[in-house]
Amino acid sequence: MPHLAVNEVRAKYGAHEVLRGINLTIEKGEIAALIGPSGSGKSTVLRALVGLTPITSGGVDIAGQSINYKSAAAVRGARDRMAIVFQQYNLFQNMTVMRNVTLAPTKIKGRAKGEVEAEAARLLDLVGLAHKHDAYPDQLSGGQQQRVAIARALALKPQILLLDEVTSALDPELVTEVLDTIRRLASEGMTMIIVSHEMAFVREVANKVVFMDSGEIIETGSPKEMFDNPKTERARDFFGKILRH
Repeated sequence: MPHLAVNEVRAKYGAHEVLRGINLTIEKGEIAALIGPSGSGKSTVLRALVGLTPITSGGVDIAGQSINYKSAAAVRGARDRMAIVFQQYNLFQNMTVMRNVTLAPTKIKGRAKGEVEAEAARLLDLVGLAHKHDAYPDQLSGGQQQRVAIARALALKPQILLLDEVTSALDPELVTEVLDTIRRLASEGMTMIIVSHEMAFVREVANKVVFMDSGEIIETGSPKEMFDNPKTERARDFFGKILRH
């Protein structure tokens, strides 16, 4: 049984169908990278999984349990199991790094402050920011703020981490530090779905590469299969263009 199963999922923005029958399975500990041209539906898949984009048909199962996206309680349950990190870090500027990471587990989840702070310290160390507990976001670089956002998501103890173009808003010299954090999470066995344009990184870290176009999954395979020998003409055209640059 897959850890996550997406079955014939469709979604619309107004009259425009943005997801057109998505089928995807993710195993526990797997790292799946969604790639494809802009507007292909990659980020929408992540948003649909956590209930931010309404699913018009199809379904999603986590560990064999179906998510009823029409139920607010079920959506909250899905967000307990899947945490998403966006392009923009959206940290609370008036709170320290430690407070940003501990706010949701203490206020929303009701966990004990001491336990949460101990876990937050571990996570900040994991993302390379053990020395920044008391700093405020405006004292951090963009890359550091994004790593705090990743620690904040992990503090919710998700089973699956969704990363939506988490390096795209960063200056090029800051990208590496965020990618290094994702590498560390991968080495710890975190299940992740990553939307990324960083093709060299995708090839290195992903177990599965999912190529999307026009709201559909065109082809899925290992990094070697997808980068070296894609089967569909559309995927060959895409990889041919991006790998020449």
